[in-house]
Amino acid sequence: MRKGFIFAIALVTCVTGLNAQKLSRAEKKLVKSVETNNPDAISFLEKVVNINSGTLNTEGVKRVGAVFRKEFDKIGFTTSWIDMPEELNRAGHLFAEIGGNKGRKLLLIGHLDTVFEEDSPFQTFEKVNDSIAHAPGGNDMKGGDVIILYALKALRENGLLNDAQIIVAFTGDEESAGKPLSISRKDLISAAERSDIALGFETSTGFNYATVARRGASGWEVEVEGKRAHSSGVFSTDVGAGAIFEMSRILNGFYEKVKGEEFLTFNPGVLLGGTFVDYDPKKGKGNAFGKSNVVAQTAVVKGGLRFISEEQKEKARSKMREIVAKNLPHTSAQISFTDSYPAMEPSEGNRALLDQLDQVSRDLGQGEVLAYDPGKRGAADTSFVAEYVDALDGLGTMGTGAHTPDETVNLNTIEALTKRTAVLIYRLINQD
Repeated sequence: MRKGFIFAIALVTCVTGLNAQKLSRAEKKLVKSVETNNPDAISFLEKVVNINSGTLNTEGVKRVGAVFRKEFDKIGFTTSWIDMPEELNRAGHLFAEIGGNKGRKLLLIGHLDTVFEEDSPFQTFEKVNDSIAHAPGGNDMKGGDVIILYALKALRENGLLNDAQIIVAFTGDEESAGKPLSISRKDLISAAERSDIALGFETSTGFNYATVARRGASGWEVEVEGKRAHSSGVFSTDVGAGAIFEMSRILNGFYEKVKGEEFLTFNPGVLLGGTFVDYDPKKGKGNAFGKSNVVAQTAVVKGGLRFISEEQKEKARSKMREIVAKNLPHTSAQISFTDSYPAMEPSEGNRALLDQLDQVSRDLGQGEVLAYDPGKRGAADTSFVAEYVDALDGLGTMGTGAHTPDETVNLNTIEALTKRTAVLIYRLINQD
Protein backbone atom coordinates (compact mmCIF):
# COMPACT_ATOMS: atom_id res chain seq x y z
CA MET A 1 0.00 0.00 0.00
CA ARG A 2 1.41 3.43 -0.93
CA LYS A 3 2.47 5.60 2.01
CA GLY A 4 0.56 8.54 0.54
CA PHE A 5 -2.68 6.59 0.57
CA ILE A 6 -2.21 5.49 4.18
CA PHE A 7 -1.60 9.12 5.08
CA ALA A 8 -4.77 10.12 3.20
CA ILE A 9 -6.85 7.67 5.23
CA ALA A 10 -5.33 8.92 8.46
CA LEU A 11 -6.11 12.46 7.36
CA VAL A 12 -9.74 11.47 6.67
CA THR A 13 -10.06 10.28 10.26
CA CYS A 14 -8.51 13.47 11.60
CA VAL A 15 -10.54 15.85 9.44
CA THR A 16 -13.78 14.03 10.29
CA GLY A 17 -13.47 15.37 13.82
CA LEU A 18 -12.80 18.87 12.55
CA ASN A 19 -15.97 18.84 10.43
CA ALA A 20 -18.27 17.17 12.95
CA GLN A 21 -20.30 20.38 13.27
CA LYS A 22 -21.68 19.70 9.78
CA LEU A 23 -23.41 16.59 11.07
CA SER A 24 -26.66 16.62 12.97
CA ARG A 25 -26.77 15.40 16.55
CA ALA A 26 -28.30 12.08 15.42
CA GLU A 27 -25.63 11.68 12.74
CA LYS A 28 -22.82 12.25 15.25
CA LYS A 29 -24.23 9.46 17.42
CA LEU A 30 -24.52 7.27 14.33
CA VAL A 31 -20.87 7.84 13.44
CA LYS A 32 -19.84 6.98 17.00
CA SER A 33 -21.71 3.66 16.79
CA VAL A 34 -19.91 2.76 13.57
CA GLU A 35 -16.57 3.48 15.25
CA THR A 36 -17.49 1.31 18.23
CA ASN A 37 -18.64 -1.59 16.05
CA ASN A 38 -15.79 -1.50 13.54
CA PRO A 39 -13.59 -4.17 15.23
CA ASP A 40 -16.60 -6.52 15.16
CA ALA A 41 -17.15 -5.68 11.50
CA ILE A 42 -13.57 -6.72 10.66
CA SER A 43 -13.96 -9.97 12.60
CA PHE A 44 -17.27 -10.66 10.89
CA LEU A 45 -15.67 -10.09 7.48
CA GLU A 46 -12.98 -12.63 8.32
CA LYS A 47 -15.65 -15.12 9.38
CA VAL A 48 -17.65 -14.93 6.15
CA VAL A 49 -14.57 -14.86 3.93
CA ASN A 50 -13.43 -18.14 5.47
CA ILE A 51 -16.61 -19.85 4.27
CA ASN A 52 -16.10 -20.79 0.63
CA SER A 53 -18.98 -19.49 -1.47
CA GLY A 54 -17.90 -19.97 -5.06
CA THR A 55 -20.96 -19.55 -7.26
CA LEU A 56 -21.20 -23.27 -8.00
CA ASN A 57 -20.68 -24.23 -4.35
CA THR A 58 -24.38 -23.82 -3.65
CA GLU A 59 -24.16 -25.15 -0.09
CA GLY A 60 -21.34 -22.72 0.69
CA VAL A 61 -23.34 -19.80 -0.67
CA LYS A 62 -26.26 -20.85 1.54
CA ARG A 63 -23.98 -21.07 4.58
CA VAL A 64 -22.73 -17.51 4.08
CA GLY A 65 -26.33 -16.43 3.56
CA ALA A 66 -27.35 -18.07 6.84
CA VAL A 67 -24.64 -16.17 8.75
CA PHE A 68 -25.84 -12.84 7.35
CA ARG A 69 -29.48 -13.80 7.81
CA LYS A 70 -28.97 -14.34 11.55
CA GLU A 71 -27.51 -10.84 11.90
CA PHE A 72 -30.33 -9.18 9.95
CA ASP A 73 -32.84 -11.04 12.14
CA LYS A 74 -31.15 -9.55 15.21
CA ILE A 75 -31.73 -5.99 14.04
CA GLY A 76 -35.41 -6.51 13.28
CA PHE A 77 -35.41 -7.25 9.56
CA THR A 78 -37.76 -9.85 8.12
CA THR A 79 -35.55 -12.28 6.22
CA SER A 80 -36.16 -14.91 3.57
CA TRP A 81 -34.10 -17.28 1.46
CA ILE A 82 -35.31 -17.50 -2.13
CA ASP A 83 -34.35 -20.82 -3.72
CA MET A 84 -33.72 -21.12 -7.44
CA PRO A 85 -35.09 -23.98 -9.57
CA GLU A 86 -32.79 -27.01 -9.55
CA GLU A 87 -32.02 -26.72 -13.26
CA LEU A 88 -30.38 -23.31 -12.72
CA ASN A 89 -27.71 -24.89 -10.46
CA ARG A 90 -27.62 -21.78 -8.30
CA ALA A 91 -28.04 -21.43 -4.53
CA GLY A 92 -30.61 -18.65 -4.42
CA HIS A 93 -30.74 -15.22 -2.78
CA LEU A 94 -31.01 -13.70 0.70
CA PHE A 95 -33.54 -10.90 1.14
CA ALA A 96 -33.99 -8.85 4.33
CA GLU A 97 -36.66 -6.17 4.66
CA ILE A 98 -38.27 -3.64 6.97
CA GLY A 99 -41.47 -1.94 5.91
CA GLY A 100 -42.57 1.64 6.54
CA ASN A 101 -43.83 4.80 4.91
CA LYS A 102 -41.17 7.36 5.77
CA GLY A 103 -38.75 8.92 3.30
CA ARG A 104 -37.26 7.33 0.21
CA LYS A 105 -37.67 3.58 -0.23
CA LEU A 106 -34.25 1.95 -0.49
CA LEU A 107 -32.89 -1.19 -2.14
CA LEU A 108 -29.39 -2.15 -0.95
CA ILE A 109 -27.65 -4.64 -3.25
CA GLY A 110 -24.84 -7.08 -2.53
CA HIS A 111 -23.88 -10.64 -3.45
CA LEU A 112 -22.81 -13.67 -1.46
CA ASP A 113 -20.92 -15.64 -4.10
CA THR A 114 -17.30 -15.31 -5.21
CA VAL A 115 -15.26 -16.50 -8.20
CA PHE A 116 -13.24 -18.85 -5.97
CA GLU A 117 -14.72 -22.35 -6.09
CA GLU A 118 -14.04 -25.20 -3.66
CA ASP A 119 -10.99 -26.39 -5.61
CA SER A 120 -9.31 -22.97 -5.53
CA PRO A 121 -6.06 -22.86 -3.50
CA PHE A 122 -7.10 -19.37 -2.30
CA GLN A 123 -9.50 -20.02 0.58
CA THR A 124 -8.72 -18.05 3.72
CA PHE A 125 -8.57 -14.55 5.17
CA GLU A 126 -5.01 -13.66 6.10
CA LYS A 127 -3.81 -10.31 7.38
CA VAL A 128 -0.72 -8.93 5.68
CA ASN A 129 -0.56 -6.10 8.22
CA ASP A 130 -3.01 -3.98 10.19
CA SER A 131 -4.23 -2.34 6.99
CA ILE A 132 -4.39 -5.09 4.37
CA ALA A 133 -5.68 -8.66 4.24
CA HIS A 134 -5.57 -11.26 1.50
CA ALA A 135 -9.17 -12.41 1.28
CA PRO A 136 -10.94 -14.47 -1.41
CA GLY A 137 -14.03 -12.42 -2.18
CA GLY A 138 -13.28 -10.03 0.67
CA ASN A 139 -13.19 -7.09 -1.69
CA ASP A 140 -15.60 -8.49 -4.31
CA MET A 141 -17.81 -8.33 -2.45
CA LYS A 142 -18.24 -9.67 1.06
CA GLY A 143 -16.69 -6.44 2.33
CA GLY A 144 -19.51 -4.48 0.70
CA ASP A 145 -22.05 -6.79 2.32
CA VAL A 146 -20.45 -6.11 5.70
CA ILE A 147 -20.66 -2.35 5.12
CA ILE A 148 -24.40 -2.68 4.48
CA LEU A 149 -24.95 -4.80 7.59
CA TYR A 150 -22.94 -2.63 9.96
CA ALA A 151 -24.38 0.63 8.65
CA LEU A 152 -27.86 -0.75 9.35
CA LYS A 153 -26.75 -2.05 12.77
CA ALA A 154 -25.64 1.47 13.72
CA LEU A 155 -28.91 2.95 12.51
CA ARG A 156 -30.92 0.41 14.49
CA GLU A 157 -28.87 0.93 17.66
CA ASN A 158 -29.75 4.62 17.51
CA GLY A 159 -33.45 4.08 16.80
CA LEU A 160 -33.14 5.60 13.34
CA LEU A 161 -34.86 2.94 11.23
CA ASN A 162 -38.37 3.48 12.54
CA ASP A 163 -40.99 3.54 9.76
CA ALA A 164 -38.37 3.24 7.00
CA GLN A 165 -38.70 0.92 4.01
CA ILE A 166 -35.43 -0.81 3.22
CA ILE A 167 -34.90 -3.98 1.21
CA VAL A 168 -31.52 -5.71 1.34
CA ALA A 169 -30.92 -8.07 -1.59
CA PHE A 170 -27.86 -10.35 -1.50
CA THR A 171 -27.83 -12.45 -4.66
CA GLY A 172 -26.13 -15.83 -4.69
CA ASP A 173 -24.97 -15.86 -8.30
CA GLU A 174 -23.71 -12.43 -9.32
CA GLU A 175 -20.39 -13.78 -10.56
CA SER A 176 -22.19 -16.19 -12.89
CA ALA A 177 -25.89 -15.38 -13.05
CA GLY A 178 -28.25 -18.32 -13.46
CA LYS A 179 -30.00 -18.64 -16.80
CA PRO A 180 -32.60 -17.68 -17.72
CA LEU A 181 -32.18 -14.23 -16.21
CA SER A 182 -35.95 -13.84 -16.19
CA ILE A 183 -35.91 -16.31 -13.29
CA SER A 184 -32.64 -15.56 -11.50
CA ARG A 185 -33.21 -11.78 -11.45
CA LYS A 186 -37.00 -11.77 -11.08
CA ASP A 187 -36.98 -11.12 -7.32
CA LEU A 188 -34.34 -8.39 -7.55
CA ILE A 189 -36.34 -6.54 -10.20
CA SER A 190 -39.52 -6.98 -8.17
CA ALA A 191 -37.79 -5.36 -5.19
CA ALA A 192 -36.71 -2.45 -7.39
CA GLU A 193 -40.28 -1.91 -8.51
CA ARG A 194 -41.18 -1.32 -4.84
CA SER A 195 -38.27 1.06 -4.26
CA ASP A 196 -37.20 4.60 -5.13
CA ILE A 197 -33.43 4.25 -4.92
CA ALA A 198 -30.91 1.42 -5.35
CA LEU A 199 -27.47 1.52 -3.75
CA GLY A 200 -24.96 -1.08 -4.94
CA PHE A 201 -22.02 -2.09 -2.78
CA GLU A 202 -19.73 -3.67 -5.34
CA THR A 203 -16.03 -3.01 -4.77
CA SER A 204 -15.10 0.65 -4.69
CA THR A 205 -12.99 2.08 -7.49
CA GLY A 206 -11.38 4.56 -5.12
CA PHE A 207 -12.12 6.28 -1.84
CA ASN A 208 -13.38 9.39 -3.62
CA TYR A 209 -15.31 7.77 -6.47
CA ALA A 210 -18.74 6.22 -6.99
CA THR A 211 -20.47 4.74 -10.02
CA VAL A 212 -23.36 6.49 -11.77
CA ALA A 213 -23.19 4.32 -14.91
CA ARG A 214 -22.05 0.84 -15.86
CA ARG A 215 -21.73 -0.73 -19.25
CA GLY A 216 -23.96 -3.63 -20.14
CA ALA A 217 -22.68 -6.94 -21.45
CA SER A 218 -23.97 -9.34 -24.08
CA GLY A 219 -22.58 -12.23 -26.10
CA TRP A 220 -22.35 -12.77 -29.84
CA GLU A 221 -21.49 -15.71 -32.07
CA VAL A 222 -20.71 -15.91 -35.78
CA GLU A 223 -20.95 -19.19 -37.70
CA VAL A 224 -19.57 -19.44 -41.22
CA GLU A 225 -19.88 -22.14 -43.86
CA GLY A 226 -17.69 -22.49 -46.95
CA LYS A 227 -17.31 -24.99 -49.78
CA ARG A 228 -15.03 -27.87 -48.93
CA ALA A 229 -12.64 -28.51 -51.82
CA HIS A 230 -9.01 -29.01 -52.75
CA SER A 231 -6.99 -25.90 -51.96
CA SER A 232 -5.79 -25.63 -55.55
CA GLY A 233 -9.24 -24.31 -56.40
CA VAL A 234 -9.49 -21.63 -53.71
CA PHE A 235 -10.76 -18.27 -55.06
CA SER A 236 -12.05 -19.92 -58.23
CA THR A 237 -15.62 -19.35 -59.38
CA ASP A 238 -16.46 -22.94 -58.41
CA VAL A 239 -14.86 -23.02 -54.95
CA GLY A 240 -14.83 -19.48 -53.60
CA ALA A 241 -12.99 -18.15 -50.56
CA GLY A 242 -13.67 -20.74 -47.87
CA ALA A 243 -14.91 -20.30 -44.31
CA ILE A 244 -11.74 -18.95 -42.73
CA PHE A 245 -11.29 -16.14 -45.25
CA GLU A 246 -14.94 -15.23 -44.82
CA MET A 247 -14.57 -15.16 -41.04
CA SER A 248 -11.47 -13.01 -41.40
CA ARG A 249 -13.42 -10.57 -43.58
CA ILE A 250 -16.20 -10.36 -41.01
CA LEU A 251 -13.89 -9.74 -38.05
CA ASN A 252 -11.91 -7.15 -39.98
CA GLY A 253 -15.20 -5.48 -40.93
CA PHE A 254 -16.18 -5.33 -37.25
CA TYR A 255 -12.82 -3.74 -36.47
CA GLU A 256 -13.02 -1.20 -39.27
CA LYS A 257 -16.71 -0.23 -39.14
CA VAL A 258 -18.11 -0.94 -35.67
CA LYS A 259 -15.40 0.19 -33.25
CA GLY A 260 -14.89 3.81 -32.33
CA GLU A 261 -17.91 4.89 -30.25
CA GLU A 262 -17.20 5.94 -26.69
CA PHE A 263 -17.82 3.12 -24.19
CA LEU A 264 -18.52 0.57 -26.97
CA THR A 265 -16.21 -2.44 -27.08
CA PHE A 266 -16.48 -5.91 -28.57
CA ASN A 267 -14.05 -8.77 -28.30
CA PRO A 268 -13.77 -12.12 -30.13
CA GLY A 269 -12.78 -14.45 -27.32
CA VAL A 270 -12.42 -17.78 -29.13
CA LEU A 271 -12.06 -18.68 -32.82
CA LEU A 272 -12.09 -22.11 -34.47
CA GLY A 273 -11.88 -22.92 -38.17
CA GLY A 274 -11.16 -25.83 -40.49
CA THR A 275 -12.85 -28.78 -42.11
CA PHE A 276 -14.67 -29.62 -38.88
CA VAL A 277 -14.95 -27.78 -35.56
CA ASP A 278 -16.36 -28.80 -32.21
CA TYR A 279 -16.91 -26.22 -29.48
CA ASP A 280 -18.25 -26.77 -25.95
CA PRO A 281 -19.66 -23.43 -24.65
CA LYS A 282 -19.98 -24.70 -21.07
CA LYS A 283 -16.25 -25.42 -20.83
CA GLY A 284 -15.09 -22.69 -23.20
CA LYS A 285 -13.06 -25.29 -25.07
CA GLY A 286 -13.08 -26.69 -28.59
CA ASN A 287 -11.24 -28.62 -31.29
CA ALA A 288 -10.67 -28.01 -34.98
CA PHE A 289 -9.57 -30.36 -37.74
CA GLY A 290 -8.28 -29.21 -41.08
CA LYS A 291 -5.48 -29.53 -43.63
CA SER A 292 -3.53 -26.91 -45.49
CA ASN A 293 -4.53 -28.45 -48.81
CA VAL A 294 -8.26 -28.36 -48.05
CA VAL A 295 -10.40 -25.22 -48.25
CA ALA A 296 -11.96 -24.62 -44.83
CA GLN A 297 -15.57 -25.72 -44.63
CA THR A 298 -16.57 -24.14 -41.31
CA ALA A 299 -15.54 -21.51 -38.77
CA VAL A 300 -17.02 -20.20 -35.54
CA VAL A 301 -16.17 -17.28 -33.27
CA LYS A 302 -17.67 -16.31 -29.91
CA GLY A 303 -17.28 -12.91 -28.34
CA GLY A 304 -18.61 -10.28 -26.00
CA LEU A 305 -20.09 -6.81 -26.50
CA ARG A 306 -20.03 -3.95 -23.93
CA PHE A 307 -22.26 -0.90 -24.24
CA ILE A 308 -23.46 2.12 -22.25
CA SER A 309 -27.09 2.10 -23.44
CA GLU A 310 -29.62 -0.11 -25.16
CA GLU A 311 -29.53 2.29 -28.11
CA GLN A 312 -25.78 1.87 -28.48
CA LYS A 313 -26.12 -1.92 -28.21
CA GLU A 314 -28.76 -2.13 -30.93
CA LYS A 315 -26.84 0.22 -33.20
CA ALA A 316 -23.72 -1.95 -32.91
CA ARG A 317 -25.69 -5.14 -33.51
CA SER A 318 -27.26 -3.66 -36.64
CA LYS A 319 -23.83 -2.82 -38.07
CA MET A 320 -22.54 -6.29 -37.26
CA ARG A 321 -25.50 -7.92 -39.01
CA GLU A 322 -24.89 -5.84 -42.13
CA ILE A 323 -21.23 -6.87 -42.26
CA VAL A 324 -22.04 -10.56 -41.73
CA ALA A 325 -24.59 -10.51 -44.59
CA LYS A 326 -22.14 -9.43 -47.34
CA ASN A 327 -20.55 -12.83 -47.96
CA LEU A 328 -17.57 -13.78 -50.04
CA PRO A 329 -18.24 -16.20 -52.94
CA HIS A 330 -19.57 -19.65 -51.97
CA THR A 331 -19.78 -18.79 -48.27
CA SER A 332 -22.62 -18.07 -45.90
CA ALA A 333 -22.62 -16.62 -42.39
CA GLN A 334 -25.01 -15.93 -39.55
CA ILE A 335 -24.66 -14.00 -36.32
CA SER A 336 -26.61 -14.49 -33.10
CA PHE A 337 -26.70 -12.46 -29.89
CA THR A 338 -27.27 -13.39 -26.25
CA ASP A 339 -28.34 -10.79 -23.70
CA SER A 340 -26.71 -10.83 -20.30
CA TYR A 341 -26.37 -7.68 -18.17
CA PRO A 342 -28.23 -4.53 -19.28
CA ALA A 343 -26.51 -1.17 -19.13
CA MET A 344 -26.82 1.07 -16.12
CA GLU A 345 -27.26 4.24 -18.11
CA PRO A 346 -26.14 7.61 -16.72
CA SER A 347 -29.12 9.69 -15.62
CA GLU A 348 -29.92 12.92 -13.84
CA GLY A 349 -31.37 10.91 -10.95
CA ASN A 350 -28.12 8.95 -10.58
CA ARG A 351 -26.08 12.15 -10.65
CA ALA A 352 -28.36 13.70 -8.03
CA LEU A 353 -27.67 10.71 -5.78
CA LEU A 354 -23.95 11.22 -6.33
CA ASP A 355 -24.37 14.84 -5.25
CA GLN A 356 -25.99 13.67 -2.02
CA LEU A 357 -23.20 11.17 -1.39
CA ASP A 358 -20.65 13.88 -2.11
CA GLN A 359 -22.28 16.14 0.48
CA VAL A 360 -22.29 13.36 3.08
CA SER A 361 -18.61 12.72 2.43
CA ARG A 362 -17.74 16.39 2.73
CA ASP A 363 -19.77 16.69 5.95
CA LEU A 364 -17.80 13.77 7.35
CA GLY A 365 -14.56 15.46 6.36
CA GLN A 366 -13.81 12.72 3.83
CA GLY A 367 -13.53 14.97 0.77
CA GLU A 368 -15.41 15.06 -2.52
CA VAL A 369 -16.84 12.03 -4.33
CA LEU A 370 -16.66 12.01 -8.12
CA ALA A 371 -18.28 9.90 -10.84
CA TYR A 372 -16.05 7.04 -11.97
CA ASP A 373 -15.42 6.40 -15.66
CA PRO A 374 -18.08 3.82 -16.72
CA GLY A 375 -15.73 2.52 -19.40
CA LYS A 376 -13.58 1.06 -16.63
CA ARG A 377 -16.36 -0.76 -14.79
CA GLY A 378 -17.84 -4.14 -15.55
CA ALA A 379 -21.47 -5.17 -15.31
CA ALA A 380 -23.17 -5.83 -11.96
CA ASP A 381 -26.55 -6.56 -10.39
CA THR A 382 -27.34 -2.86 -10.10
CA SER A 383 -27.66 -2.83 -13.88
CA PHE A 384 -30.80 -4.99 -13.67
CA VAL A 385 -32.66 -2.41 -11.59
CA ALA A 386 -31.36 0.86 -13.03
CA GLU A 387 -34.32 1.31 -15.39
CA TYR A 388 -36.72 1.23 -12.42
CA VAL A 389 -34.95 3.41 -9.83
CA ASP A 390 -32.25 6.01 -9.42
CA ALA A 391 -29.06 4.12 -8.66
CA LEU A 392 -25.54 4.47 -7.36
CA ASP A 393 -22.90 1.74 -7.19
CA GLY A 394 -19.29 1.15 -6.20
CA LEU A 395 -20.00 1.89 -2.53
CA GLY A 396 -18.22 -1.18 -1.18
CA THR A 397 -14.77 -1.83 0.21
CA MET A 398 -11.50 -0.90 -1.37
CA GLY A 399 -8.84 -3.40 -2.37
CA THR A 400 -6.80 -4.82 -5.20
CA GLY A 401 -6.63 -7.92 -7.38
CA ALA A 402 -10.32 -8.83 -7.44
CA HIS A 403 -10.97 -12.18 -9.18
CA THR A 404 -7.32 -13.22 -8.73
CA PRO A 405 -5.42 -15.22 -6.08
CA ASP A 406 -3.86 -11.90 -5.03
CA GLU A 407 -7.16 -10.27 -4.02
CA THR A 408 -6.83 -7.94 -1.04
CA VAL A 409 -9.22 -5.86 1.04
CA ASN A 410 -8.22 -2.58 2.65
CA LEU A 411 -9.27 -2.85 6.30
CA ASN A 412 -8.43 0.79 7.07
CA THR A 413 -11.19 2.17 4.88
CA ILE A 414 -14.09 0.01 6.08
CA GLU A 415 -14.94 2.23 9.05
CA ALA A 416 -14.95 5.43 6.98
CA LEU A 417 -17.01 3.88 4.19
CA THR A 418 -19.51 2.45 6.68
CA LYS A 419 -19.93 5.90 8.23
CA ARG A 420 -20.57 7.35 4.78
CA THR A 421 -23.14 4.66 4.05
CA ALA A 422 -24.93 5.01 7.39
CA VAL A 423 -25.28 8.78 7.11
CA LEU A 424 -26.41 8.57 3.48
CA ILE A 425 -29.09 6.01 4.36
CA TYR A 426 -30.22 8.13 7.30
CA ARG A 427 -30.63 11.20 5.13
CA LEU A 428 -32.44 9.31 2.35
CA ILE A 429 -34.97 7.65 4.64
CA ASN A 430 -35.76 11.06 6.13
CA GLN A 431 -36.15 12.74 2.76
CA ASP A 432 -39.59 13.53 1.37
